[in-house]
Amino acid sequence: MIPDAQLFRDVFNASPVGIAVENLEGQPLFVNPAFCSMLGFNEAELRSKHCVQFSPPEDAEKDWDLFQQLRAGSINHYQLEKRYFRRDGSLLWGRLNISLLKSRPSPLVIALVEEIPDKKTAEEALRASEERLRLAQQIAHIGSFEWNIQTGVNTWTPELEAMYGLRSGTFTGTQTAFENLVHADDRASVINLVDRALKTGQATEGEWRVVWADGSVHWITGRWQVLMNESGEAARMIGVNIDVTQRKRAEETRLEVNRTLEAQAALLQSREELLKTFVKSVPAAVAMLDRDMRYLQVSDRWCADYSLDSSQVLRRSHYEIFPDLPERWKEIHRRALAGETLRAEQDPWDRMGSTIWLRWEIRPWLNLEGVPGGILVFSEDITRRKQMEEALSRMSRNLIESQEQERTRIGRELHDDINQRLAMLAIELEQLQENPSDNRSRLQELRKQTIEISDDVQALSHELDSSKLERLGAIGGMRSWCREFGERQGIQVEFKSPEAKISLPREIGLCLFRVLQEALHNAAKYSGVRRIEVQLREDAGEIHLLVSDLGRGFDLETAKEGRGLGLTSMQERIRLINGIIEIRSKPMGGTTIHVHVSLTSGHSQHAAG
Repeated sequence: MIPDAQLFRDVFNASPVGIAVENLEGQPLFVNPAFCSMLGFNEAELRSKHCVQFSPPEDAEKDWDLFQQLRAGSINHYQLEKRYFRRDGSLLWGRLNISLLKSRPSPLVIALVEEIPDKKTAEEALRASEERLRLAQQIAHIGSFEWNIQTGVNTWTPELEAMYGLRSGTFTGTQTAFENLVHADDRASVINLVDRALKTGQATEGEWRVVWADGSVHWITGRWQVLMNESGEAARMIGVNIDVTQRKRAEETRLEVNRTLEAQAALLQSREELLKTFVKSVPAAVAMLDRDMRYLQVSDRWCADYSLDSSQVLRRSHYEIFPDLPERWKEIHRRALAGETLRAEQDPWDRMGSTIWLRWEIRPWLNLEGVPGGILVFSEDITRRKQMEEALSRMSRNLIESQEQERTRIGRELHDDINQRLAMLAIELEQLQENPSDNRSRLQELRKQTIEISDDVQALSHELDSSKLERLGAIGGMRSWCREFGERQGIQVEFKSPEAKISLPREIGLCLFRVLQEALHNAAKYSGVRRIEVQLREDAGEIHLLVSDLGRGFDLETAKEGRGLGLTSMQERIRLINGIIEIRSKPMGGTTIHVHVSLTSGHSQHAAG
């Protein structure tokens, strides 16, 4: 029995994630029910095994090498995906996270194992979830970055550039460039936070100021995570930023109110009416109550926050206005009336079926005799900030996971297709060297294979890269991509544009480009035709994009219910630039997708990614 075994059981037994506690020899000392259920063994059976016996040899060898580094102290944690044996002999994929627990006389190893669902299904779900994540990030104005520590390249999203007062595409892409944007008084602390994250690999957060070109000061909250390579070295840093300027200004207002209240305290001890006047005019949510908790005065901000009119509350009891007030608040009021000043930075309140978050401060005010004549209540609704912080935390985790999964998908595509074809090409070249008499006939075939592999690599690159729009413009970039797509798919994509040049804002051009890609992929996959027509034109201050085919078509209502054929992705993209998308289709009647966007009205600057 390990020390504190009952504590481990109490904490870990309820976890839905598989957990094992091991000694530094890799021998399990405790496993939770979720781990037993995952593999089909009971606790005694799993504890009788060594950790390397859980997996096939090739997976266990890689895990054990990292375990040795952990035991030697060169790394504190690691993670990897590996296979596990079930009792019935089958294999399942699991995501293993290992951490060293050193805060005890005998160090322990904590292993968390999360089962990975069917990879194909997971990858498809990931792509849809990644698109929703990207759109949500644009709507919430949250910026993200990725710093490749090995190459020194720091990549920012357009939302992050806007947060630092930069135009889209103008950030120079280095860590030094970022540090130079930070306020001079905050720069050293930010550099120290980054250095600590690089050394420890721990998730890190902080706040700092930036000064825009117009001289305005803005506050940024940042969170980031350093990802280590298999050698335990820092490889990449991924993180998110959010502009918290409004919150900081609200805090400054609150501090100013507090300073004013403190400065007025001595004067207001004997002048209750002056205090009432002050409370009425203060630009914050403040209420003044007597010892019987009856309202003497409230500010306009207080009334607005609680949807009340001052005539509804003055001279009435606080507990009558808020009959659902928890008992703990009554105790807080009693303590304040006894002379205490109490405050909370964040406090949940379940009111009328929903939870709101408040920042509050309660202090006594003194009457003519110098004793508390009642209390002053300062309140600020911070529910939206709490929601944003929770969304930021979720998005930070999802961003890291989605980027890692996307790299896994691209790596698998390169390995399973391109790499295997290159291997076959190498084998044939060896055979050609052994049988030089076949040179002429086989060289032509090898040349053809080489060109096909090059074309497929280029196609994969073009799917991910939108820089062609920057080089060729909207018409040239779309025409070039349509031609390449048609050649790869063996179909005719006819691109028509009567205008010699259409000048589009970057966000509109990129959004239309992504919608065109989605529409052509759908048409090639589902329509059954070998010819697709694309039109791009400008008419009366609007840009029109039409993609049409005469193929199988589909029932639009059924497709909407199933959210299939990429309709959600296209509709969300167009909505973000205040455009309209019309989809006309019917079974065996062809399909037409018509997008039109005004070039004169305002549109979002965070529409496409």
